Parts: sequence; C-alpha cells; structure tokens
Amino acid sequence: MQQNTLKENKMGTMSIGKLILVMSAPMMASMLFQALYNIVDSIFVARLSQDAMNAVSLAFPFQSLCIAVGTGTGVGMNALLSRSLGQKDYENVNRTAGTGIFLYLCSMIVFSLLGFTMVKPFYGFLTDNSAILDYGTAYLTICIGCCYPLFAQMCSERLLQSTGRTDLAMIPQITGAVFNMAFDPILIFGLLGFPRLEVMGAAVATVCGQILATIVGIVLNLKKNKEINFSFKAIRPYAPAVKEIYRIGLPSIIMQGIGSFLNFVLNSILIGFTEAATAVFGAYYKIQSIIFMPIFGMNNALVPIVSYNFGARKKERVRRAARLCILIAISIMSVGTLLFELIPDVLLGLFSPSEEMLAVGRTALRVIGVHFPVAGFCIVSGSVCQALGKPIYSMITSIMRQLVVLLPAAYLLSLTGHVEAVWWAFPIAAVVSAIFSTIFYRRVLKRLNNI
Repeated sequence: MQQNTLKENKMGTMSIGKLILVMSAPMMASMLFQALYNIVDSIFVARLSQDAMNAVSLAFPFQSLCIAVGTGTGVGMNALLSRSLGQKDYENVNRTAGTGIFLYLCSMIVFSLLGFTMVKPFYGFLTDNSAILDYGTAYLTICIGCCYPLFAQMCSERLLQSTGRTDLAMIPQITGAVFNMAFDPILIFGLLGFPRLEVMGAAVATVCGQILATIVGIVLNLKKNKEINFSFKAIRPYAPAVKEIYRIGLPSIIMQGIGSFLNFVLNSILIGFTEAATAVFGAYYKIQSIIFMPIFGMNNALVPIVSYNFGARKKERVRRAARLCILIAISIMSVGTLLFELIPDVLLGLFSPSEEMLAVGRTALRVIGVHFPVAGFCIVSGSVCQALGKPIYSMITSIMRQLVVLLPAAYLLSLTGHVEAVWWAFPIAAVVSAIFSTIFYRRVLKRLNNI
C-alpha cells in the first residue's frame, strides 16, 4: 500500500530532452566501457598470436547467443515493468520482477550445461587448426560454462533500468569492466606473480569481473530500488508475466540469435578464403562495438521511457523521445563511418595485424562502414516498436536483413572468388532493413492516435 503514495516517476514528468540525457548518458557511458573492455581483451590476446585472436573471434557466435537470451529477457522485463509503473500497478511490478529473476536463473542453468558439453564440437565444425581448437575450447568453456554471474549481472542492471535508475545501472557494468581490463594482461601474460594463462586468462578475468559486477548490482537493487519489493517468495514464474515478457522479449532473442547464426556462417565462409579474413571479421566486431554500444546504451534508456509514457497515455512524449534518439543515433553512426573510411589502418593496428590481415581489413572496414548511419535509424526504430508492444516488427526486419538478404548475398558474392566482394553484403542488407524499419516505425506511431 505504501507504494501507492509514491510520486510519479521522472519518466513521466521530466522534459524529454533532459530525460534522454539523464537516462541515456550513464547507459551510453557504461556500454562504451563494456565495448572498451571487449576490445582491450582482444588487443592483449592478439599479441599472443593470430591463432589466439581467431580463437576468441570465433567464440563470438556462442557468446552472442548467451547474451541474446539475457538481453531479450531483459527487454521484455523492462518494458512490462516500466509499463506497470506508468499504470501505477505496483502488484504487477513485483510479479514481473520476481518472474524475470526466475527466468534468468533458468537461463543460467541451460547455458552452463551447453558450455561444458558443446564448445569443443562448436570449434571442431569451424576449423581443424589445433592451436585455435585448444585456445578456443579453453576460453569458451570458462566463459559459457561459468555464465552464472553474466546472467545475474544483466538481471540486476535491467531491474535498475526499468525504474529509471540508469545512473545506478551503469555502476556494476563499469566496475566489472575496470576489473577485467586491469586483470586481462596480468592473467594473460603472468604478471605480478600470477601464472601465465594466455587465452584462458582472458576468460578468467572476464568471469571474475562479472562476479564483482553482480555483487554491486544486487546491493544497489536492495538498497536503492525502492519501487520493487524484493523477496525470495516472489522469485517464481507468474504465467501472465512469463507470457508477456517473452511476447515482448522473444523477438529480441530471435533477432540476436539470428545475428549469432549469421556470424557463425560468415566465419565459415570467410575462413574458406584465409584465416586472416576471420581475424579481420573478429576485429571489425570489436571496433564497431565502440560505435554501436552507445546506441544500444541509449536504447536501454529509451525502452522504459517509451513504455512508461505509453502506459501513462502520454503519446506526445513518446513521439519526441523517439525522434530525438533517432537523431542522436544517426549522428553517432556518421562519426563511425568517417573513422572507418579515413583511418582503417589505425583501427586495425590495435590488433597487431599481419600484412595480409591489414590488406584484407582495409577494404572490409571501408565497405562495411558505409551502412552505419542507416543502421542507427534501424536500431532505434526497432526498439520503439518493441516498447510500443509490436516486437514482431523488429523481428521481421531482422529476419529480412540477415537471413533473407545478408547471408544469401554473402554466399553469392563469395562465389566470385574474391573475399573483398563478401563485405558488400552488409550495405546491401542495410538498404532492405531501412525500408522495412521505416514502414513499421510509421505504423506503430499511428497506433499512438488510438490511446
């Protein structure tokens, strides 16, 4: 009953420009930190050898699938919890939080089992290079088999984001990232008296950083997240909440899962040309995360803002938030395009590249970077669709871009016998994605007229 006396959340009262800044800035900063620690991880591993770099790069599809489930569950929990807050339905707020925590616990168990049983066959399908197999199996078994703190960290951060506390949500992520960056070189190269663990050291540093981030996230939720009543009895599946969380979040899981499958197939295509091409592809994903992660961070703030104001029937605030975030996303991505076009050698130089890797990588970055501004619009418009209860639109767009266009285009272009041609699949797919994103974005905004 006490919760009914709480004043309205800032997501329904603060001016949109200031609200986007206040909620997005911490999330953009924390996601940027996350991207930095990912790239630092690869920079140190690349100093061991190109095989070590390839082992970590080839792990991405498996890791991405794990993160897809955690992120998609969080998207659904975020949207439902924020909407319930906007409707002042505090009983459903607590049910949603408890159900979300239960679903994260189930995900932990499933992926931990996969991590200890499927990693070696996964690498064996991609390559017969014994060095890559050994490095990759050691690295990925630890990262996925010990995925419990990863899911716990994502859950604690999403609960804070759902109630508008994005400034607090960034603290666990930054804490874990700083720890990881500090211990990466120590455990990889055996500094300060620690054993030299090489690629395995990167995995151990990652898991330890996630454990620390989880502890911080749990403490912040218990002490600061007063709009949610946490209790062990509430951690159970509430059928309507499970249904709604996955109705909203499943398309996100499928979209990112498709991305994982796409990455896996593209690696299979590229490694047929040269192992340098897969190293370039891995380096590309690390570099582009520096550009994309702030957009994803902004989206993490945008979803609860849109969901809250949609639940509160404040449709003009929804429109203003969406327009502003699209403008910010396109601006950031345009800067990324300039970097990829003007200084590809500098960007690739972070990964101790061979001459072959540099030659392949220059063309790759310049071709792929062309589509960044279009991608910025598509990412934000997809999140708006999810927050307004139409996640199926985002899923259709993702399927069209990745499965219907990008993969077939990459395969057909690979038949030319030139690896340079394969990179053009990305801009081609972006054009199709932009068409569908525009159609669906306009459609969900029209839906606001009916509330």
